Amino acid sequence: MNNELNMTTFAILSGAFAAGLLLGAFYFIALWSTVCKIPVTQRPGSMILGSLVVRMAVVLPAFYFVMSGHWERLVMALIGFILARKLLTRHLGSGAAI
Repeated sequence: MNNELNMTTFAILSGAFAAGLLLGAFYFIALWSTVCKIPVTQRPGSMILGSLVVRMAVVLPAFYFVMSGHWERLVMALIGFILARKLLTRHLGSGAAI
């Protein structure tokens, strides 16, 4: 029984980590897209604020859903989120890009 519990916990935490990777990819790719569009838009302030609101409206409830009242899941999701940032920074450009 204890082994099954450990495997279940591992599976749940792995899922939270994967969700964090996906949320990070969404957040930082959307941020990258916004930054690339700033020079060509007529109202950059509105676009930046709108992008922030949309990104936060997606990511924050998703973290709350993934967490489901367990701080361990939130930690794993945040680790995945931060890892997505590191990977995308390396893939898209220099450290100053994101």
